[in-house]
Amino acid sequence: MPFDGLHVLSLESRRAREIEGMIRRLGGDAFVAPSVQERALEDHHDAIRFVDRLEAGDFDLVVLMTGAGLAFLRDIIAAHMPVERLASGLRRVTIVSRGSKPIPLLREMNVPAHVVVPEPNTWHEIVEAVAARNERRIAVQEYGRPNREMYDSLVALGAHVTPVAIYRWELPADREPLREAARRLAAGQIDMVVFTSSIQLDHLLEIARGLGSEAQVLDALRHRAAIASIGPVMTDTLASYGLVPDIVPNHPKMGSLVKAAADLGASAVRAKRAS
Repeated sequence: MPFDGLHVLSLESRRAREIEGMIRRLGGDAFVAPSVQERALEDHHDAIRFVDRLEAGDFDLVVLMTGAGLAFLRDIIAAHMPVERLASGLRRVTIVSRGSKPIPLLREMNVPAHVVVPEPNTWHEIVEAVAARNERRIAVQEYGRPNREMYDSLVALGAHVTPVAIYRWELPADREPLREAARRLAAGQIDMVVFTSSIQLDHLLEIARGLGSEAQVLDALRHRAAIASIGPVMTDTLASYGLVPDIVPNHPKMGSLVKAAADLGASAVRAKRAS
């Protein structure tokens, strides 16, 4: 089988069971250590103020970064007012959707998406999409952390940017699987790591630092465990730690990533260890 029994680590959280099943079906010995939890902010002021400002006509374009963020926003608003107020406000502006994940929720609210940002769905494609339009009063539904580079690039286009913080990425409540992942990497027991989000690497190394094994984990990623990166954002994060991916799929999708890792994994591991 493609993975041929390789010990494959995934740090996926929301789709942990799904990716574990994919890896096992393709012959990998999967260990999945959820590395992130998404937590809605307890202070709902920004979300409520966002609806008020939509109704006041303060924005002419809204960028939706994630389906999860839009779901959190809808649920927060539902606790304070009719969701139709949010939906009606969104129908008054141009909607830019980062990829397809916000689309089902928009359809539920009867809100059209005017621009769906194409693969690889990075902030660069968002800026290109906005640059082709005239709207410059922009609200951005943030994902788990602010994207300063994107905001600066939008401002350079003459935009006024209002971030709307809905949720944040945190370490999971149960951190023992992530500690075990760091221990296995440091001990040379992992053949491949499949990264689906840049925050996964940040949190893995934060945990390793707490265990006193950050240097060993980085050494394993540089010289022993093949790295599969889902796409450009992940690859940039790897580069910030001096790491280079061994496998990148043609499409930045989880299924494509696991398939490419399975097809190329054994040869990538051999080549990495030989070098």
